[in-house]
Amino acid sequence: MKILVPLKRVADPDNANKVKIAADGSKVDTAGLEWKPNPFDEIALEAALRLTEDGKAQKARLGEVVVVTFGPKDTEVTLRAALATGANRAIRVESEDDDLDGMLVAKALKSLVEAEQPDLVLLGKQAVDADTNQVGQILAELLDWPMATFAATIQEEEGGLLVGREVDGGTINLRVKAPALVTVDLRVVSPTSCYSMKTDKGFKYHDGVRFAPLPAIMQARRKPLETKKLADLISDGTRKIEYLRYVEPPVRAAGVTVADVDELVDKLKNEAKVL
Repeated sequence: MKILVPLKRVADPDNANKVKIAADGSKVDTAGLEWKPNPFDEIALEAALRLTEDGKAQKARLGEVVVVTFGPKDTEVTLRAALATGANRAIRVESEDDDLDGMLVAKALKSLVEAEQPDLVLLGKQAVDADTNQVGQILAELLDWPMATFAATIQEEEGGLLVGREVDGGTINLRVKAPALVTVDLRVVSPTSCYSMKTDKGFKYHDGVRFAPLPAIMQARRKPLETKKLADLISDGTRKIEYLRYVEPPVRAAGVTVADVDELVDKLKNEAKVL
């Protein structure tokens, strides 16, 4: 099985309180923040690795995992980390974050999919910076591929996948034929949530994503990393979405103590406007 995994770097979500907005409201200032792979994309990579291996012999890649990211030269750090954990090849699409939106990324990914011919595209369900949750759905529409979103479980089957999709109140099982596109949620990297046909169903993975040992980090420097230009993948690089202004959320007023229920109801009705 050949799997394409798009990765996005984001400002460290653990330091989101340090994000500032430019004085003129024109942009979000992330200066000084550490860049990290989008957590849901790391989960997608882990799922891809599990689907291309025998869980009892994880050093042997039985399929091919290709990772791709969009951004300037320094985003190659994200790709090298993915190569160290087990991906076979990497592609960087030269671009700047401010020049992209979900539609442009999806169109560029469509061109890459047509060139690479993967059996499966695996994405995180959303990026934690903008939380738009749109690239996967747009890409599936452009490719006219079957799709399953918010995957909590993935089992490889002959000719496709059995996907347990998270819905309100539980999961719904969907069968998709390859080639297909799947977006993943947190639970897909539980110990028994994602298996290739080569992995015994009695085997249990460690919970969460894997981390690369030092020898693998050194070996990743020799793995192929190709650079492409965005203009070579799409003919029109005009964004469809334009952000007019960024503003910080209003500061919440301090709470007050009310004397009785009547005063509480009055404040809810006349100040909070909830009744």
